[in-house]
Amino acid sequence: METQNIALLIPILGIVMGIGIGMLALFLDYRKKQEMFAMHHKERMAAIEKGMEVPPLPPEFFQDGRRRRPALHSDFLRRGLVLLFIGAAICIALYNNQRDAYLWGLVPAGIGLAQLLYYFLARPKTPEG
Repeated sequence: METQNIALLIPILGIVMGIGIGMLALFLDYRKKQEMFAMHHKERMAAIEKGMEVPPLPPEFFQDGRRRRPALHSDFLRRGLVLLFIGAAICIALYNNQRDAYLWGLVPAGIGLAQLLYYFLARPKTPEG
């Protein structure tokens, strides 16, 4: 009877912890931005009191805190190969265990194949010399 109670706690704790971690990340990001604005405001007020020219707010204040790099063309090759081989491994593993379910491995394999097709069909234009 006690193992059933523990088994029920696992999904509940997973959901609560997942939501809690997301909320914590949002709260910490909000607090960081609030402290940056407060510090910048103090600097601006001190500059105004001294009669100095006040520069505008930097554009970094209005951007998302996470840095996003543009997708490189070679990323599509890597992702495509990884997904294609993961899909093939899933197909082989499920075919050996459950002959009806092995087709589920075609989903990541198809996505990997699409990534590879994009890599080969959408090559970056090289400048002619």
